[in-house]
Amino acid sequence: MTVETHCPTPQSPAWVPPGVYEPQQDTWLLARALRREQIAPGADVLDLGTGTGALALEAARLGARVTAVDISWRAVLAARVNALLSRQNISVRRGDLTSAVRGRSFDLVVSNPPYVPSPGRAAPRGAARAWDAGRDGRMLLDRICDAATTLLRPEGVLLVVHSALSGVEHTLARLADAGLSATVTDRAMVPYGRVLLSRLGWLRQRGLTADDMVEELVVIRAVRT
Repeated sequence: MTVETHCPTPQSPAWVPPGVYEPQQDTWLLARALRREQIAPGADVLDLGTGTGALALEAARLGARVTAVDISWRAVLAARVNALLSRQNISVRRGDLTSAVRGRSFDLVVSNPPYVPSPGRAAPRGAARAWDAGRDGRMLLDRICDAATTLLRPEGVLLVVHSALSGVEHTLARLADAGLSATVTDRAMVPYGRVLLSRLGWLRQRGLTADDMVEELVVIRAVRT
């Protein structure tokens, strides 16, 4: 297992419009894991929750045929513009996770979904959809785990990044229940960002944070055997 405190930054998207998640440490941690996969030329890759398209573009540079999905029209536009600016060919679709690729399967699925625990009970709106994920941070994580078996071809790989605040063991168990072999392949410790700092009191009340205010990010790799 690789343990890092700093994540090297690959090529950043050229355009990050307001309301679209700006690539940061979790993005680059997952990009590094993606590069380790040694993607075969023409492999079919799906990027769920593409945002600016950073991970989709990384996969395209590695020679993959890439489909990118996001529920936000702004994110879809950003990913398409960044693909043009980067001269990479990716298919960008709007949809709620797997709804945009129903009936298709892939060699590799990569996802940096919203995973921040949120005190609000209503569904997030606007820019908050890029990070807020319900009171346990698993609003999309559980759906991705449950869908992985049908999304992946035999021996296909899922790479997903999220915070330890969202329950690493829960993700591993849920993927195992879905019939996948899952392990943590990367970890990184990063200072709390503005979203976590803004809800520090609530996190402390729930026993989810310590005084060091450092968040652990993990990359989980799951294989459909």
